[in-house]
Amino acid sequence: MRTPGLSATPRTLFEKLWAAHEVARTDDGQSLIAIDRIFLHERTGTLALQALKKAGRTIRHPGRAFCVMDHIVDTKPGRPGLTRMPGGAEFITATREAAREAGIRLFDIDDPSQGIVHVISPELGIALPGLTLVCPDSHTCTVGGLGALAWGIGTTQAEHALATGTLRVEKPLSMRVNFVGRPDPAVTAKDLILAVIAKHSATGGLGCAVEFAGEAIDALGVEGRMTLCNMAIEFGAWTGMVAPNEDVFDYVNEREFSPRGALWDQALAAWRELKTDEGAEFDRELELDCEGMAPQVSWGTSPEHSTGIDAQVPEPDGDAGRREAMRRALDYMDLAPGQKMDELAIGAAFIGSCTNARLSDLRAAAKLLDGRRVAEGVKAICVPGSMAVRAAAEAEGLHRVFENAGFEWHESGCSMCFYAGGDGFGGMRTVSSTNRNFENRQGPGARTHLASPATVAASAVAGRLTDPRKLR
Repeated sequence: MRTPGLSATPRTLFEKLWAAHEVARTDDGQSLIAIDRIFLHERTGTLALQALKKAGRTIRHPGRAFCVMDHIVDTKPGRPGLTRMPGGAEFITATREAAREAGIRLFDIDDPSQGIVHVISPELGIALPGLTLVCPDSHTCTVGGLGALAWGIGTTQAEHALATGTLRVEKPLSMRVNFVGRPDPAVTAKDLILAVIAKHSATGGLGCAVEFAGEAIDALGVEGRMTLCNMAIEFGAWTGMVAPNEDVFDYVNEREFSPRGALWDQALAAWRELKTDEGAEFDRELELDCEGMAPQVSWGTSPEHSTGIDAQVPEPDGDAGRREAMRRALDYMDLAPGQKMDELAIGAAFIGSCTNARLSDLRAAAKLLDGRRVAEGVKAICVPGSMAVRAAAEAEGLHRVFENAGFEWHESGCSMCFYAGGDGFGGMRTVSSTNRNFENRQGPGARTHLASPATVAASAVAGRLTDPRKLR
């Protein structure tokens, strides 16, 4: 990455990141952007690597490309089934062979650094402030929480990035979402992003590079910032980001792939310039008042179908298309307007995914579970976001808290964030720390309510959707 440098014109964080990586502009107005890191996983990585080989091309910078097994791997203790996806073993075998032949670092199932791609990339220092990172996965924007410029791409684009170290991209518009005021301590990053999407819709940030800012964001921990940016894609955004601070710099220091010595000093000096200048202009600006906000939970089949845990299921409103979509969501979720959110009984609780399965998430859930039991009849599962998170949690005894409470304690992977065959929450009303609640997302007929890990834990104990403040 070239240093952002100084400019007489005030610039946004996004403008600085874009300018530092823009190699050239094409005749049609697009930009050729230098790509610092490329991450693949077993559902998409095989195709990109095989296509590259078939075309007779090689990876331009093998040391900047990485691959992980995460999406379809079996997460049950010992991984007895290798994968939970019918035919998935072929994906795993093919990706394993292609990655090794290409000479890129592979985080295989038995690697202690294995985990969900968007969890291990910052955890290992592969994602860093100011870098560009791409992956054939929509939630790549997660690492924008470190101040990186990251976005999801397709398999063909992955092949291009591997071969050239660049991508041709049309520059998106810029947006800033300002969070005004300080929320209740029980209101987490997950609650903040659900509230933004509920207020401004799942297309509110459509196609924009969104910077999240404001007092509530400044107060977020590093992992909370990643949760926030993870769901920028659910807001319709091209990517999401937060200006890095000293907490972020401390977080990435001495990670496996982080710079050391004099290179660290140089990087730190550049990173401290990664902030929006006073007076810089955005194409769009939105605002969310955090004062008095309750923990959020979704009621429908889109993250925009969310409300406070202390609220009621809403009446369909808005234009005809919106009303019809809300009616369909209510039918699928088997809900009626006026029902109280905190009276809805659940059959399953899930803590996991690239959104909310980091150590701070597990600590928050364990704090509420300690000394309590999951309600009878509720299936509860916790899947750490990486094997490193799992090891750290076990070192603190968190796994005992989960197990004693009645949760299954799994190995790392995407698990039941989405249904890929095998296990799922089919037919159950489920409270989940994941990022998507589309129809059948967690199994045929599964009715998913998105929430923070704390809300998931509180709901598992109560056997119904529950405000975590009631257990506090």
